[in-house]
Amino acid sequence: MAKSFHLFLKFLMIILALVWVSIWVMKPTQIWTRKWKRAEDAAKTTRIGSNGLDFVVYSFPIIGSVMVGFVYLHYKPKEQRGRSRRRSLIERSSNPIVVNSLVGVLSAMEVVVIFMFVMFLAWTFYILVANDVKKMMPARSLMKLNIWQYVTFRMATRCGLLAEACLALLLFPIMRGMAVFRLFGIQFEASVRYHIWLGTMMLLFATLHGVGTLFIWGIKNMLQDEVLQWQKTGRIYLAGEISLVVGLVIWITSLPQVRRKRFEIFYYTHHLYTIFIIFFLFHTGYRHFYMVLPAIFIFAIERLLRMIQSRPETCILSARIFPLKAIEVILPKEPGLKYAPTSIIFIKIPSISKFQWHSFSIASSSLVDDDTMSLIIKCDGSWTNSLYDMIQGMPIVGPDQSVQRCIPVSVEGPYGPASTDFLSKYDSLLLVAGGIGVTPFLSILQEISSAKRNSFPTKIQLVYIIKKSNSISILNSIIPLLANKNTNEFNLKLKIYVTQETQSGATVSEMISEFSQVETVNFQPGSIRYSPNGNGSSLSKAAIIGFTTFKFFVFLITFSHVFLPQPKKATSKEKTASSLVNLIVIFSFFLSIITSILVFSVLRLIRLRKQRPLMEFKHTGQEMKTSSLQSNPNLDEHELHFGARPNFHDIFSKFPNETGGSYVGVLVCGPEKMKESVASICRLSSQGSITGAQSKKPYFNFHSLNFTL
Repeated sequence: MAKSFHLFLKFLMIILALVWVSIWVMKPTQIWTRKWKRAEDAAKTTRIGSNGLDFVVYSFPIIGSVMVGFVYLHYKPKEQRGRSRRRSLIERSSNPIVVNSLVGVLSAMEVVVIFMFVMFLAWTFYILVANDVKKMMPARSLMKLNIWQYVTFRMATRCGLLAEACLALLLFPIMRGMAVFRLFGIQFEASVRYHIWLGTMMLLFATLHGVGTLFIWGIKNMLQDEVLQWQKTGRIYLAGEISLVVGLVIWITSLPQVRRKRFEIFYYTHHLYTIFIIFFLFHTGYRHFYMVLPAIFIFAIERLLRMIQSRPETCILSARIFPLKAIEVILPKEPGLKYAPTSIIFIKIPSISKFQWHSFSIASSSLVDDDTMSLIIKCDGSWTNSLYDMIQGMPIVGPDQSVQRCIPVSVEGPYGPASTDFLSKYDSLLLVAGGIGVTPFLSILQEISSAKRNSFPTKIQLVYIIKKSNSISILNSIIPLLANKNTNEFNLKLKIYVTQETQSGATVSEMISEFSQVETVNFQPGSIRYSPNGNGSSLSKAAIIGFTTFKFFVFLITFSHVFLPQPKKATSKEKTASSLVNLIVIFSFFLSIITSILVFSVLRLIRLRKQRPLMEFKHTGQEMKTSSLQSNPNLDEHELHFGARPNFHDIFSKFPNETGGSYVGVLVCGPEKMKESVASICRLSSQGSITGAQSKKPYFNFHSLNFTL
């Protein structure tokens, strides 16, 4: 029964998504235009009206698909080890086939989706322009355009519809708590690049649309008459110009040169997206707005939920200072908060910046640590250096005193994949990490080593690439795993490459002994009692989206009947002021979301009042802690190399003899150049005939974790 329910949910989710895609494909055709015109005329005299019909057809299918997707995630069964190898065909589609410094690493599935989207844009543009050319003679008399002027004008107009298609998808990749990409196992950080690509394409098409239109107006001496018009009906040109200018400002300040060096400029200007969307609505009209509404609708819900979740402040419980100018921050969490390895959280420290949020991978497992979660932060920027100086500057106090003050922190998340149960399909794992990129692997190793995750592969090799040997201290949390004698139950092999130092004869145990001392600072939580408890289950998110969607539909129909003149005949040609209809859409949109958020806020407040106080700690100020396992001879079984980067071809060729397994999961986190090197080898593996469990050569399946946003 349960299996049938899961299949039904998956089928319904796919069907709704395909309906939405099919509407986009059919919308440019004359067949759709004629039939849709008749449907809208018929709906004008009904209770739902043409507004309600537009929303149900253009917006609801994909909103419904997302809702069903979250229900599916909630009831999705866990992957079982030893399942049929037929699933490896799906895994192959995630292996890289394009490795390029410009676009990065692209899988076969990504290439197919990108190709299909580009073909859709080309199809839409061709059909629309071809239809315009067919009716060229009657239309070009409006502005007395010659043939090339008319074609240029219509091509510029149709570029605006291509920008609209990009906008329809633009916000889906950057949803943290409601990321639909979790359905495909794609991490939030990885999906950000889709947002960047879509945003760039959208602004390119919008610029061609605006510049081409202004060019024709200038030729016909109509520029001054048209450019500042706020039309009562139809498209509002001035609104489009404002929207384009705002969009270009957002894009320019999002370039890496600005985002990385002047983060606050990027952060502030990015919030102009609200102005961009509102003026886009006034420019295109509500009929076009319903096509892009789903992503905006779900993003608005998710954004307000994040604000509510992060509003109560929690406190840093303790911090460990590593020799390489990195810190491990320990935060409280509710025991019921569970998250998958490789998850991230966003934190804000108001004493450093009231607006900046920064993402960090969680270095601990929720199955191992019930009450806390830890983050390892490399201090190499202004924000992280401020945090390092703040923690290092805490006064040393006696055992009978407490630290003078805590550091209040706001938390968003955790966000991450729905689960990492897909790892259970592999015979063994190869983890490749560069510097601080080892952080997500620490949580994976802790979770796999726990008795609760015995379905995961236990033959694991960790390749850790660092510039200086003091970075070895980051491995403190997995030293017990490294020191235990390898057995059939858990076999972890470590290979460390120190690229900017040269030594001879040094061993892993000596390096750990030298850098295992970490300085620990404990804090007094004081009056802060909040422990992060996540942003709700997938089922609750589906309920919130459904509840808000229903209210929007009701408000839209109600306000349309109250404020808009109702035609007595379906064929009525009476036109309503477009600004009035747009205002009704905006008002219904905000009213439905705000009322839903108020309900959610009350329920969350009740939940927080029942939350237990932060755990009590015995604070002893600053202290030095040394690992008791530093002299364990088992540590010397691991490899330590100085003065060179790893030869990945050599590592991959030796892997079968050292670890074994014919189906190997390769997880990489670190600099892009390192990812590309590993991806190239996995690409060669995927081009071979290595398929089954009895193959002589292993098949390496590539998974990338983003190092930075």
